[in-house]
Amino acid sequence: MDKRQAIGSWLSGPRAAAEDAGVDFGYRGEQLGLPESGPGSIARPGRRLGALAVDWGLCLLIAYGLLTDGYNQATSNWALLLFFALHVLTVGTVGFTPGKRLFGLKVVDESTGTVNPLRVLLRTVLLCLAIPALVWDRDGRGLHDRLARTVEVRI
Repeated sequence: MDKRQAIGSWLSGPRAAAEDAGVDFGYRGEQLGLPESGPGSIARPGRRLGALAVDWGLCLLIAYGLLTDGYNQATSNWALLLFFALHVLTVGTVGFTPGKRLFGLKVVDESTGTVNPLRVLLRTVLLCLAIPALVWDRDGRGLHDRLARTVEVRI
């Protein structure tokens, strides 16, 4: 291996280097028994972030328009509280928020395929902390999903 290959493997990351060496990682969701694409497959990050942006924007709009006098720190605090309530109530009952529905996503239990309100509560608390949602596994699930044993799938 010359220096260019060594630097190239370092820049592309350990996964690319392992794939070049012949390691087969499979597709996202394969370990969970989910299909590779279509309904029931793992939601891609773009859709998840889009749904999150819609839900946050909706909560921020409600907090700004109905609860506070202009945009200040109280608006953000109210928006976070509304975001928490929105997720617990909607994901805990029907499995999706307005943003998730708009992007064709649903949260389900990884083993039963239904929604457990206590797991949704844990998932939402961790989501509001933000750091667990930024740590992902090889299937694309956030730490908040892994700890709550849920998975976000396409409808």
